[in-house]
Amino acid sequence: MGFFPTPGPGGGFPGAPGGPGVPGGGFPGTPGGAPGGAPGGVQAPTAPPPQFIPQMSATAFAIDPGGIRRCLFRNTYIWLNNGEQFWFYPVFVGRNSIAGFRWFGFFWGYFGIDLNQVRSFTCF
Repeated sequence: MGFFPTPGPGGGFPGAPGGPGVPGGGFPGTPGGAPGGAPGGVQAPTAPPPQFIPQMSATAFAIDPGGIRRCLFRNTYIWLNNGEQFWFYPVFVGRNSIAGFRWFGFFWGYFGIDLNQVRSFTCF
């Protein structure tokens, strides 16, 4: 037996979204079970992000969805309240959260986070 669970009925993995009668079973947040995809068929960037780390701008008290919306479909550097920082490619901005693709050093992976966890961001 391998390291990955066997797909369940409907093509999805146990505990993952999608199943009998639910379109897009597979890895959580990926259409048709294809790693690297996103709901709605949005695909990850085809190139890695810039190789530099930008300087953090002034820290805001709260990240406004309207402010980060201008970064949709653009390389964006994010600093979190917990000290993490990374390149991000947002494809969705909600009232309280953002979703898109996070750069994990060698690949883009679908990722979402609450806006209240974001300390600062800058996009290019």
